[in-house]
Amino acid sequence: MYIVELTAIDTFINQYQLRETKVKMGDEPVNVKEYQELAKQALPKMYYDYFAGGSEDQHTLRENIDAFQRIIIRPRILVDVSKIDMSTTILGYKTSSPIMIAPTAMHKLAHPEGEILTAKAAAACNVIMGLSFMSTCTIEEVASSCNAVRFFQIYVYKRREISTLMLKRAEANGFKAILLTVDTPKLGRREADIKNKMIAPQLKNFEGFVSTEVDDSEGSNLEAFASRIFDPSFSWKDIAWLKSITKLPIMIKGVLTREDAIKAVEIGVEGIIVSNHGARQLDYVPATISVLEEVVAAVQGRVPVLFDGGIRRGTDVFKALALGAHAVMIGRPVVYGLAAKGEYGVRRVIEMLKDELELTMALAGCPTLNDITRNHVTTQIDNHHCRL
Repeated sequence: MYIVELTAIDTFINQYQLRETKVKMGDEPVNVKEYQELAKQALPKMYYDYFAGGSEDQHTLRENIDAFQRIIIRPRILVDVSKIDMSTTILGYKTSSPIMIAPTAMHKLAHPEGEILTAKAAAACNVIMGLSFMSTCTIEEVASSCNAVRFFQIYVYKRREISTLMLKRAEANGFKAILLTVDTPKLGRREADIKNKMIAPQLKNFEGFVSTEVDDSEGSNLEAFASRIFDPSFSWKDIAWLKSITKLPIMIKGVLTREDAIKAVEIGVEGIIVSNHGARQLDYVPATISVLEEVVAAVQGRVPVLFDGGIRRGTDVFKALALGAHAVMIGRPVVYGLAAKGEYGVRRVIEMLKDELELTMALAGCPTLNDITRNHVTTQIDNHHCRL
């Protein structure tokens, strides 16, 4: 991830401006997939591969998307859908739809203005934004850029005082919740980054505390950096420490099993995010949509369950809600929109998914989110039970 000379960043900015002009000349995208194609055109290969890639064989990366195609919608007819209401609350904060921006790292690799533009788009669309611990804009810059409701994602470092400082800065700047990522004791093996000898800029949030400059002579320096700073000893017992240093609600991000969901509720977290880190950590774990019901059943409504991984269509959002998610997070689509068309691109990605969800709800006979039920979808498990 990590240190790049200023001349390299300036070169990227100049290249971005030229590519952005070329992208604007093309046809307006009509879906998220087309934004991904534009992002591929706009970004240097190293940065596109960083955002788009997964770990090892990328089996889970493909499954995160493909698994949605095996879920079938069961629409109901002759329902009054003249008015569709997609509004909801997440941890008590109102949002225009059950779509939230996931915390993803280093947005300045997608656009020179980075997370500031993402936050402005979130505010314009009235959705909640998750800001990454590894953002390229500072906590303060993002907070002062707009009035969007913001949650802050953290990792726990070996030097706990750094995580504590970042958390306190988030609190002081009006962030409303903590998203604790728990699936990264070590960094997954991302082979595209190794081949590309992935590098990225120094992260401003950590200036004076952590240098991201490490030896990358054998490939990407991501793994070396993570090994140096991430705390592989962080465990369930340490959640009490985290709760002791913040008054903000904590959601755990990275849950894939009923056992961990039950444990998370028992230790008192305020929410669970079903996530496999965008298939960037352990390969051959399940697609998140395939384990969502298992987690929801284990939680039994005691805390909200959010969903992260593979959302590319409004129908995907609908399917996740039908299987019990309170809301969904979108990560890569936001980055693709940012890379292709800046703040406008992020807004359009969010608006596309909202528009597609609204249409899906109407055609499925669901005027409100509460009307979306398990009976509105059929999964492979259902088909298996029918055959039995």
